[in-house]
Amino acid sequence: MKGARGLKNLSLLAAILLSGLTLLAWTSQWFTLKLGGSEAGHSVLTVTGGAAAPGLVALALAGLALVAALAIAGPVFRAVLGVLQVLIGFTVALSSIIALEDPVAASASVVTAATGVSGTASVAAMVVSHSQTAWPWLTTVIGLLTIGLGVFVLVTSRRWPGSSRRYQPVGFEAAEPGANAVSDWDTLSGGSDPTSR
Repeated sequence: MKGARGLKNLSLLAAILLSGLTLLAWTSQWFTLKLGGSEAGHSVLTVTGGAAAPGLVALALAGLALVAALAIAGPVFRAVLGVLQVLIGFTVALSSIIALEDPVAASASVVTAATGVSGTASVAAMVVSHSQTAWPWLTTVIGLLTIGLGVFVLVTSRRWPGSSRRYQPVGFEAAEPGANAVSDWDTLSGGSDPTSR
């Protein structure tokens, strides 16, 4: 039982950590663009993960919500949540890979906000050079680790202990035949104890 509880705790902690790292990636600097042209002068723009892969924040929050659901879910629902964890990880990795393949296109919103120039070709013509930090690559790794965590949940969640009793459905028992709550209340109000019959 202790080993099964350890697997559950490890999975939940890993999910919190990976969601937190995804949020950190969303706020971190991914690219630096050097612009040329009359509209931009010769300015340098920094691009965060929030601009290059804006869906990361939603994916990170979904991962945190999934942790809460995993903590109280039953065996069947845990399998569904494991699949969702895999999908979240796949989308995180895909978002960073798309940004890495075309940093200029991923940064177009930042260029447009700074210069007023829009359109893929126009924005690309303004970018003289660009560089990247390690964060897009780290985000890809975070996504892959999240996929691995989802697979781990799928494989191990059947051995996890059940949720505590406070999350179990409440069962109601039928009242005794002939019991009358109103008359018992009236009896109690009159100074007699209906339970002493």
